[in-house]
Amino acid sequence: MAQVNDLSRSLTAFDPISTLVVVVEMSKASWLVSGVVPGVERQPLKKLEPDATALLRLIERWRNEAVRAGRPISRIALAYEAGRDGFWLARWLIARGIEAHVIHSASVAVSRERKRAKTDRLDAAMLMRVFLGWLRGERGHCGMVAIPTMEEEDARRPSRERESLVDERSRITNRMKSALARLGIRGFKPHLRKAPERLAGLRTAEGTGLPANITDEFRRDMARLALVREQISSIEKTRAERLERAPDTGPHAMVRLLARVIGIGIETADMLVREILSRKLRDRRAVARYAGLTGSPDESGLKRREKGLAKAGNARVRRGLIQLAWRFLMFQKDSALAQWYRTRTEGPSGARKTTMIVALARKLLIALWRLVTTGEVPDGVELRPAA
Repeated sequence: MAQVNDLSRSLTAFDPISTLVVVVEMSKASWLVSGVVPGVERQPLKKLEPDATALLRLIERWRNEAVRAGRPISRIALAYEAGRDGFWLARWLIARGIEAHVIHSASVAVSRERKRAKTDRLDAAMLMRVFLGWLRGERGHCGMVAIPTMEEEDARRPSRERESLVDERSRITNRMKSALARLGIRGFKPHLRKAPERLAGLRTAEGTGLPANITDEFRRDMARLALVREQISSIEKTRAERLERAPDTGPHAMVRLLARVIGIGIETADMLVREILSRKLRDRRAVARYAGLTGSPDESGLKRREKGLAKAGNARVRRGLIQLAWRFLMFQKDSALAQWYRTRTEGPSGARKTTMIVALARKLLIALWRLVTTGEVPDGVELRPAA
């Protein structure tokens, strides 16, 4: 039975006589638009400025050509490849009665020639071929990306901004520690709030104070650190306020439920809900595949080997889950998942812990997905009391 959210093929019957098919090869400077117009033998190709209104006028012109050829159009299907432009164009076209789709870039098979020709014209023709196969309901041509609403996209911004700010904080701190190590100074913690006051008391291995230029540089870096800390605190405070205002609505209820699991904080819970758990994924395999926690086997004839993780999914989810898996072993030692991991890694013939932690992360993700969708608490997992 076909799933309602199956994006690997179209579930709508394709009638080539009354369907106008359009693909757009998008770049920063221009859009190359290709179409299959019923009743018109040629396959039109038009280069436009990146302008949605001009694209809409072109589609209407092709529709009129089909009507003049005696082929009234009842369906307009348009597709473009996922990229820097995101999903705004798809939402804009859908609001104007056009069936818009976004093709997953990694799902399109390309030539394996060592020096294959690549132009916008060839890419548009390739997109048209795979899109027509998808419209016919055939699997394997390409996969579509679920088009989020603007509210869903905006809800991911705080978690992603906080992640970049934490990386910026670590980068500044590590650069300052490296500069101090070149002067023979160790043990100084530049990320502390009182660090600027202690700069004057630092002494190099040669017994002198810090040089003037590096002192000025450190003060500027510490000012940046203070600003980054303030911005991180502001993001966390705003998130907590939003959870308090609407604790039981939509994704907020999922975040609060996940945060009850001992070992999972609000930040991790919010990231998991916004990035993956609030999406309407088909089954547990789709959940693991979206996170890139599935294998990539290489089999041909007698050759059998595993190339490791596919890493084709959401990198933020994958990194967060692997970190969470290590933390889960510390805080949920009596859970069935932790016992499963220890059984397979302990002893002289146990599997490598770094290998099995990925398997644990995959099982943990599926268990958390079931928790927020069906309310099924993983076996042996301890929960905090409900607030």
